[in-house]
Amino acid sequence: MLLGIRKVSELRTYSRGTMIPKHCKDVSLRTVDFPLTPTNIGEAIKGKKAYTRTRYYILRNKNDFAVISVEKENGNELFRNIKSFQILSLPDETVFVEDRTIDVINRTQMAQLSQKYKGKLVVVQGMFNHVSFVKDEALIRINVIDTVPPRPSKLSVMVEKIISMGLIDAPIVANHIEIDLESVASTVKTKGVIFPCKASGISCDKVVYFLDEAPEISVESTLVGCDLSRRIFKSLYKREAGFIDICPRNYVRPDGSLALVKCCKVKSGYELRNHVAAVPWGTTIEEVKDALLALLKVSGNLKGND
Repeated sequence: MLLGIRKVSELRTYSRGTMIPKHCKDVSLRTVDFPLTPTNIGEAIKGKKAYTRTRYYILRNKNDFAVISVEKENGNELFRNIKSFQILSLPDETVFVEDRTIDVINRTQMAQLSQKYKGKLVVVQGMFNHVSFVKDEALIRINVIDTVPPRPSKLSVMVEKIISMGLIDAPIVANHIEIDLESVASTVKTKGVIFPCKASGISCDKVVYFLDEAPEISVESTLVGCDLSRRIFKSLYKREAGFIDICPRNYVRPDGSLALVKCCKVKSGYELRNHVAAVPWGTTIEEVKDALLALLKVSGNLKGND
C-alpha cells in the first residue's frame, strides 16, 4: 500500500501558485533504476528515511526526472521515517536544465529560467553543481528611474548588484528607465544650458554651465534640473531661469507599477509613497535594498515559505 499523499495545499509554495524550494539544501538528488511512475515511486519511498533537512527529492532515471516532496515523522534524529509524500512532477511534466551560470538560490535567475518553460517544473543543475527546481515563478518588475550620463546610472548599477548577489529573496527584475540629460539639452532653444553638477560628465553643443560651480552666466540659458536646482539658481542669481524639470519622480508611470527613483529631497534612508520608493541622490546600497524591500512589502510581494 502506498504512503499517504499530502494535499497540494500543504506544499511549501510561494504566491501565485509558483513553486521553488527555500534553499537547495532542502533538495536531494537521487539516481534510480526504475521507471518514474506513481506506483514505482510509492514503492521506492515506502519504509525509507530522509535526512532532517530534506524536503524534496529529485529522482533521476537516465534522462527522465520526477520531483516529490516528503513529510517526515517528528523527532530530533538526523534521519527520520518518511510518513507521506507528494508527487510534484512526473517525467512528462519535468524539464532538466544544466547551466553553470545560474545560482539556484537566486530567485530572479530561477524565475527568468522558468519563464521559458511555462507549466513545466524545471530541474536546474547550476553554479557549483548545486541542484534545485522551479515552476512558473513569476517575475516582479520594478521600474528604476535615473538620469544619465554617467552611464550606466548609479541607481541601475546598485539595483543590478542587489539582484545578482541575491540580497533580496524575491524574483525581481529591473526595468531601467533613463532620463538622458544630453537628449534633453538638445531640445533647449537658448544658447546656453545649465546642469546641476559637473560630476555627470555631460557634454552638448550648447554653452554649458554647472550650477555647483556658481558660474557667471553670460548668455541666455535654460536650467535643466529639479525643484532644488531651481531654488539654488534663484538664491544665487536672484531671478528665475527657463526651466526643464528632470526630477525622476515626475517620470513615474501613472499605471500603479512599482518604481524606484532618486530624489534630492530625501536626505537619508528612503521615502515610500504608494508604489514609489525614493532614495537620496547620494544613496548607499543598503538604502536601495531597504527601499526595494519596502516596495515588495507594500505591493504584497514579500511572501515566501517558512
